[in-house]
Amino acid sequence: MSTASTAVKLHAPALSLRSILALDALTGLAMGLLLVATSGLLSGLLDLPKDFLFMAGVSLFPIAALVGFTSRTGSDKKPPALLVWVVILGNLGWVLASILTMEVWFEPSVLGFIFVSLQALVVLGFTVLEYRGLRG
Repeated sequence: MSTASTAVKLHAPALSLRSILALDALTGLAMGLLLVATSGLLSGLLDLPKDFLFMAGVSLFPIAALVGFTSRTGSDKKPPALLVWVVILGNLGWVLASILTMEVWFEPSVLGFIFVSLQALVVLGFTVLEYRGLRG
């Protein structure tokens, strides 16, 4: 087998913008459920206020609904660009709020810093993929 044919077989197809948005919506919903259901437990582990974690989780429900709606609207090829831009800018706002959570508003524990950082990186990853999907 030639190197070129091996490279073609190993290359996985890229996810569509709709799939990326749907996955973003599902992870947002899952994080919202986690924060709402375990805000008391997480508060002690992360050294972040329980009410803050709970409300962050609650805020994710309408966000996930909007992202999910965006993934299912528009033409067969792509969702409406305006809605995708709303999702992208909202994600960037979430990443900024995560940084402010760690550096300005609160002093989380090491575990809290890791937790907030990791979820912000996931959101940033979705943002990059959504931007690329919009441009592609």
